[in-house]
Amino acid sequence: MAIPRLSSLLRWRKLGKSDWLVASIGFVLFVFFLSFFFDPTSDSVPSVDRSPPIASPPDLVKLTLSSKAKERGAFCLDGSLPGYHFHKGSGSGSKSWLLHLEGGGWCSTIASCSARAMTMLGSSTYFEDEVDFQGVLSSDPSLNPEFFNWNRVKIRYCDGASFAGHPEAEFKNGTRLFFRGQLIWEAIMDELLSMGMSDAKQGILTGCSAGGLATLIHCDYFRDHLPKDAAVKCVSDGGFFLNVPDVLGHPTMRSFYHDVVNLQGVDKSLDQNCVAKPEPSNCIFPQKFLNNIRTPVFLVNPAYDFWQIQHVLVPASADVDKSWAKCRLNIKECDVAQMKVLHGFRSSMMNAIGKFHQNKVGGMFIDSCYSHCQTLMSATWHSPTSTRIENKTIAESVGDWYFNRKPLKLIDCPYPCNPSCYNLNFT
Repeated sequence: MAIPRLSSLLRWRKLGKSDWLVASIGFVLFVFFLSFFFDPTSDSVPSVDRSPPIASPPDLVKLTLSSKAKERGAFCLDGSLPGYHFHKGSGSGSKSWLLHLEGGGWCSTIASCSARAMTMLGSSTYFEDEVDFQGVLSSDPSLNPEFFNWNRVKIRYCDGASFAGHPEAEFKNGTRLFFRGQLIWEAIMDELLSMGMSDAKQGILTGCSAGGLATLIHCDYFRDHLPKDAAVKCVSDGGFFLNVPDVLGHPTMRSFYHDVVNLQGVDKSLDQNCVAKPEPSNCIFPQKFLNNIRTPVFLVNPAYDFWQIQHVLVPASADVDKSWAKCRLNIKECDVAQMKVLHGFRSSMMNAIGKFHQNKVGGMFIDSCYSHCQTLMSATWHSPTSTRIENKTIAESVGDWYFNRKPLKLIDCPYPCNPSCYNLNFT
């Protein structure tokens, strides 16, 4: 399937107000569907199980290619320069910085990385000139009450290893690919520090999906490069990937991460105390290193993460007879036996975050939605109809935690208890 240019997918300026949110949901999820194993056959377009609210016109922010990347040898998979979108802060937010790491899966083989290098997930050649800042990146105080006037940066993802690949792993099989994720992260950090972030009073590193995992990997690096007296924390959205077998008992995700780590030299960016143990690739799973992060962390994650259900728990390879086909696409189509398996997946997540629950400075918002990333869309981040736990939106929960108004560890009851959920439907 050819990858269409964004201009043909989303003609922003021609949409009516009632269409902004639907189009934005489509764009954010489009990135995910290009991602895992770089599977170009996933053509389903999700809908939500209730009507979205009317959204504001888009907050378009221009692309900047990194000026420090070339000298640092920081390149996308295809050798192009990495980039970011920067919205300058104002007023009380002029010395506050929020960095968002874009997500979009990983590549684990030369073939999948080569294919990825011909898309926006592996080459800045395909980046849009402008992107819409929504959710935690929005400049609308009604949609982003805590961080609307901060310096906000969206760092584009074009390396395929959660901004953690290393060049020592390159030149395999004679194929020219650049595994420079760690250098991309460092080069753009240097650039932002020179633009005023070195004087920050407040800072948040966040990201979704593969970017949510990258947030956890680089959280302490972010903390260590901002002023010591700055209030610095990290928010990982949809990045808590589980090391669980699929429904046939196969270690699908563990095997996949093993290949990603080995192909791109990711182990050098992981917790070195963990990496010293027998299987370094296990150290990419957040459960293995979350409690060793020194910087305060907030987890935003659905207990029924559609991405993990479709690719970790019930990947296509584990559903040969298609008995899970309807359930994978729409949680409302799951039968009693399948729901028991999904509740078991939720239990695995609860067990995995068990020790973190005792972390006094940590926070969490674990809802029971069939969703994935939830901080980048106003409909799920903060709106009159957003997902809530104990009557709090994700934005309100993160704000209370970040500003130390109250410690927050919110865990939803099991599906289908929460009527405020935006459950995605891929049928």
